[in-house]
Amino acid sequence: MNNSFPSNPFAGAGAGPASALFEAMEQLRISFAPRPSGGSRMARGDVRTAVLSLLAEKPMHGYQIINEIAERSGGSWKPSAGSVYPTLQLLADEGLITAEEQNGRKTYSLTDAGAEVAAEATETPAPWEASGPRDHTRFSALPKAGVDLAAAAAQVGRTGSPEQVQQAIEVLDEARRRLYSILAQD
Repeated sequence: MNNSFPSNPFAGAGAGPASALFEAMEQLRISFAPRPSGGSRMARGDVRTAVLSLLAEKPMHGYQIINEIAERSGGSWKPSAGSVYPTLQLLADEGLITAEEQNGRKTYSLTDAGAEVAAEATETPAPWEASGPRDHTRFSALPKAGVDLAAAAAQVGRTGSPEQVQQAIEVLDEARRRLYSILAQD
């Protein structure tokens, strides 16, 4: 999500409601941006365990594995191709998986030895389930909703009429008040 928005799409447009709206939304986006030491990065062994767990269910290609991990973790962990594909190669070198070409893609499946290793791994929670005490909604769904809101507001600021920008500001002010009222409830 970093660099999702230009630094200031209203440069040259003068200060005004659209510029102020964009700046507020940019601050919202930054507040939800992942931090380098945020701890959301998983260990190399977690990628291995996740791949084995998924392949125990059914054969998959690398892109499916990446997307399945992201989906099961609620978006809080999406391993890069640079971590999944080397792991797949290592597992193949160890004789735990095989790769078969299907429709121009390599589909990976467990060997008998891989199935044994995967069965042992099922005794512990899958890496996307054991990512710590983090609350899924708090650390993935809420930031995504905030960033999506920032994107929509920035779009109104870039392309909306002055009246539409003013309406957006009113909607955002109301949303802010309602969010604080949630915290004020017992």
